[in-house]
Amino acid sequence: MKQRNDKIDFSSVLASAVHDMKNSLSLMIQTIEELESTLREHGVGIKEAASIHYEAARLNTGLIQLLSLYRTQLDNLPLNLDEHYIDDFIDDVIAYNQNHINTRGIEVSIQQEDDLHWYFDQDLVNVLVSDVIVNGIRYGKQKLHIDVAEQDNFLRIVIEDDGPGYPDNMLAISQIEISQLNIGTGRTGLGLFFARLIAEAHVNGDNKGSIHLSNGGSLGGGVFTLLLP
Repeated sequence: MKQRNDKIDFSSVLASAVHDMKNSLSLMIQTIEELESTLREHGVGIKEAASIHYEAARLNTGLIQLLSLYRTQLDNLPLNLDEHYIDDFIDDVIAYNQNHINTRGIEVSIQQEDDLHWYFDQDLVNVLVSDVIVNGIRYGKQKLHIDVAEQDNFLRIVIEDDGPGYPDNMLAISQIEISQLNIGTGRTGLGLFFARLIAEAHVNGDNKGSIHLSNGGSLGGGVFTLLLP
């Protein structure tokens, strides 16, 4: 009998499985959102449903990150660049997280230039910005501020919260390479690497996107800055 030498491409199988799981999780999130609306009408179980929604959204973001990292290994992180009005984009991100904002009692303030529009991948940047907002809601106390403007030929999106700020290890992780991440320590900083991946995939001439983390700002907590060329 002739021995078969072909091997299963496990990475492709895993990517396909992750894609299927992401689709199933998206349907689950939609169901949770409908359940939240029903529970809010009856005034019961709101916090519990919001907690489930938050964790499901985190899982969905993680799966999207895994798929994007896999495609990056293939040198194929797909970008769907199109022109978007920033006020509509920010409104959509806030609306997606509105239930969690309401449950946590967070006051969200937005400052942005009128009629500002930019070219970027809406889906990927939506995941990035939404993830930062969710973390700001989780670790903030009462306030979250979003500032959007054009600065030196870049779109600048700044998200601030009034929480304890980013720990020193997260500030350091935001600038190191993926090969330096220690996956055995639990909080690996994969989300920050993914944010950098999305930002740096946006290139216009000699300009490339970037992210920046700091503490302080107008609310005294964490400050996340996204720059897109």
